[in-house]
Amino acid sequence: MINLPYIEPVFRPPSEARSLILQVTNGCSWNRCTFCEMYTQPQKKFNVKAQEKIEQELLAVARSGMPVRRIFLADGDAMALSFRRLVAIMEAIRRHLPGVQRVSSYCLPRNLKNKSVEELAALRELGLELFYVGCESGDDLVLDRVQKGETFESSLAALLKIKASGGKSSVMILNGMGGHRYSEQHAVNSAKLMNEAQPEYLSTLVVSFPMGMDKYQEGFQGEFEPLDQAGLFQEMFWLLDTLDLERTVFRSDHASNYLVLKGTLNRDKDRLLNTVRKALEQPGAVALRPEWMRGL
Repeated sequence: MINLPYIEPVFRPPSEARSLILQVTNGCSWNRCTFCEMYTQPQKKFNVKAQEKIEQELLAVARSGMPVRRIFLADGDAMALSFRRLVAIMEAIRRHLPGVQRVSSYCLPRNLKNKSVEELAALRELGLELFYVGCESGDDLVLDRVQKGETFESSLAALLKIKASGGKSSVMILNGMGGHRYSEQHAVNSAKLMNEAQPEYLSTLVVSFPMGMDKYQEGFQGEFEPLDQAGLFQEMFWLLDTLDLERTVFRSDHASNYLVLKGTLNRDKDRLLNTVRKALEQPGAVALRPEWMRGL
């Protein structure tokens, strides 16, 4: 295994565990979301890696003989790069690692505003075909409270652009993001966003505050009340009940989740709803992840 010169910490989706992490940017260009502490360290200030250094890293991987089938473009904001820069990176991957079958990246909806469907299609032809989109919520009030810098419409526009290009999207929704007061509208409007977008993949994580809630509370004027376990399950029930998806792989199995749910929607909707209902109505009847095993 070759060690590339990462600026730590480096984050990736769980499904990219076996991918080569290619750090083409550092940090996040937005970095204002009050729920996110991923890129707050001084060394994670957003910047773009020079193409020459990217080429050197790809060449080092190629010379190592390490088999690479998938690549994840890090950090949190690779799609902030221009179309021209992304093409250069994808062409370099093809040149040095011709065995790569898929390239993926995190994607902020705002970063697709300056990229056309045709440009995304061209990137897909070069291998960049899966985008992890942190929508977090489909409720405009909640999005405003957490300073996401996106709306229902801006997220939908990005997801539809990805679909029109032939690419695939994996959307993340944060369970508990609106607290008690906005729980139902957060769940229902998030589901409505997914119904219009029809993403290929959908996952949920539980919002958490390992460094405290002070910054988060500011956006809610101090009225944010975290959901307890039952509240999280109720919100999940509202989300699933409102979802109307044709064929979306659904996962709620992140380390932050108490209740592990897996299926394809809408095919497995009734089964998943019954599991959540059982967890709500019969505490102890459904296996839950113990607190000590939960992570970020």
